[in-house]
Amino acid sequence: MPIRFSDHFTCKKLLKLTVPSVVMLIFTSVYGVVDGFFVSNFVGKSAFAAVNFILPVLMVLGAVGFMFGAGGSALIARTLGEGDPVRANRLFSMVVYLSLICGAALTLLGLVLLRPLAVALGAQGALLENSLLYGYILLLATPAYILQFEFQCLFATAGKPTLGLYVTVAAGLANMVLDALFVAVLPWGLAGAAAATALSQCVGGIAPLVYFARPNKSLLRLCAARWQARPLAKVCANGSSELMSNISIPLVSMLYNIQLLRYAGENGIAAYGVLMYMSMIFQAVFLGYSVGVAPAVSYHYGARNGPEVQGILRRSLALVAATALAMFLAAQGLARPLSHLFVGYDPELLAMTQRAFRIFAFSFLFTGFAIFGSAYFTALNNGAVSAAISFARTLLFQVAAVLLLPLVWQLDGVWAATVAAELLAAAVAGAFLCACRGGAPTREKKR
Repeated sequence: MPIRFSDHFTCKKLLKLTVPSVVMLIFTSVYGVVDGFFVSNFVGKSAFAAVNFILPVLMVLGAVGFMFGAGGSALIARTLGEGDPVRANRLFSMVVYLSLICGAALTLLGLVLLRPLAVALGAQGALLENSLLYGYILLLATPAYILQFEFQCLFATAGKPTLGLYVTVAAGLANMVLDALFVAVLPWGLAGAAAATALSQCVGGIAPLVYFARPNKSLLRLCAARWQARPLAKVCANGSSELMSNISIPLVSMLYNIQLLRYAGENGIAAYGVLMYMSMIFQAVFLGYSVGVAPAVSYHYGARNGPEVQGILRRSLALVAATALAMFLAAQGLARPLSHLFVGYDPELLAMTQRAFRIFAFSFLFTGFAIFGSAYFTALNNGAVSAAISFARTLLFQVAAVLLLPLVWQLDGVWAATVAAELLAAAVAGAFLCACRGGAPTREKKR
């Protein structure tokens, strides 16, 4: 029997609701890692470092998709909970159309600014040219890239998380097959890896667009939309935390790269790239859960069912705690085999990566609480608190830690910076949840 947002949610129902989104985001992360695997093992360490050097710049563009997806999802689900499906579809359509326009504009802007940005970050010689080769190809798929991230949130709101999973699997398989063909079989090297990723992003972004443009069995469908400034501002405010998070993460990654060039050179950037790939997969569990549960929170918030919202919060925190412990233990056990998968051909780099992974793994004990806390307040349409948690987690604490800890522990301080930042961010999220009593969803008046 399918789960409806109006249901009472036990832990079992929460898992059933969120598993498709969790698997979807894990799969997205896994196929994002495929590029790194093929580039590192078939093109070489220098090309692998270039991918990890320029990737944070490109990730900034995808942040727009998460902003529209998370912010739009909260407002659309709340509108559905208030019993107005016609308005919900108009809001949905406005968000999708605007994201397409933003994607085209960001493509043009990126093509102009990519080289000066790479140079400003310290790239030169082969590192610069390889970074630009990879980046220019991926920029062409920016509109689809933004839609892909956006629809990962909106499929859950449309009541079709499993369909979202199928689309993600299709995009992932396309990337894996094309990577193997373009890099391992054909001599296209780094350009082939970039082309494989760009084409897979088109699958993940355009297929949902076609689905929602036609008559379908979901809660949402693209229709004529009017540009409404007030709801659009609400969407942007709701999604500001996701925008900040997804912009801050790559910006902080650039700062990490600068520090690593100072303390460990090119090997440090390559090792950090492995950490980021693995972190993407592990954090996808928490992100997927948060994406999957958010529409249920927003629905009951719109229906003014405060006790149910509080129940979802309590059960979610328990599930996050159990998952965090399991992920930490798994990361410690898998540190060597996962490091070997990417850089086993270089003993010195392998030893550095393995040590870094074991230190970095402590962050998984705290990451989920801050991610869920930020997403929870977004679902309650409280963009200010959500953005504050996200700002503290992804920018403020990260910058402070990566600048200060290496002064004491040098290279190990770089690896430990994320642990310190995630611990502090979890404390901030907990403080906001206590201060706001879980969001107090019945206080806001009905529109």
